[in-house]
Amino acid sequence: MTITPEQVQEASERWGLSAIAAAPVADRLAAYGNLLLQWNARLSLTAIRDEAEVVERHLMEGVFAAAHHPDAATALDFGSGTGIPGIPIALCRPSVHVTLAESQRKKAAFLQEALRRLDLPASVHADRAETLPSASFDAVWMRAVEKSAAMLPVAAALVAPEGALCLFGTSERPVLSSSDKWQWKSISFPEANTRVLHIGQRI
Repeated sequence: MTITPEQVQEASERWGLSAIAAAPVADRLAAYGNLLLQWNARLSLTAIRDEAEVVERHLMEGVFAAAHHPDAATALDFGSGTGIPGIPIALCRPSVHVTLAESQRKKAAFLQEALRRLDLPASVHADRAETLPSASFDAVWMRAVEKSAAMLPVAAALVAPEGALCLFGTSERPVLSSSDKWQWKSISFPEANTRVLHIGQRI
């Protein structure tokens, strides 16, 4: 059970992402996917265990995020889990400094090892994102965060004044408090994927 760079390239072509996921990035994405499969077999980091699903649901969704990443120098992956979309953003957009915030110890350990193996200059905050000391980020990403409705204002508070809040979700646009006004654009995923990427900026 191994993910090959060729699988990643084929998937990226179907998703219309071949320009951003070309070799040698595809090689590193495949290495990341294989590391995830190895750790997942021992520690159950994600319910997705099939290599084809890892490519589609993890790697391609991460690359899709990287392709639509705002013009931003810093990014926070809020509740990073297995590193999606933070690690693909770091791989595809090396000029962006990515912080992966993950409070679960085993997942944070995986993220540290992934950054080491991939030689990525991103950083891991092994705690809840809201404990980051006086931090703000040009882009804050949320993908599969538990209690996401409650966490949404927490993530929004970490967005720099001119920054963006980037959310994976359904066609329904996010709602924040009436005192916190956001302008949203929504980008549908390719293929038969029903998910949507919402990117918001304060107005």
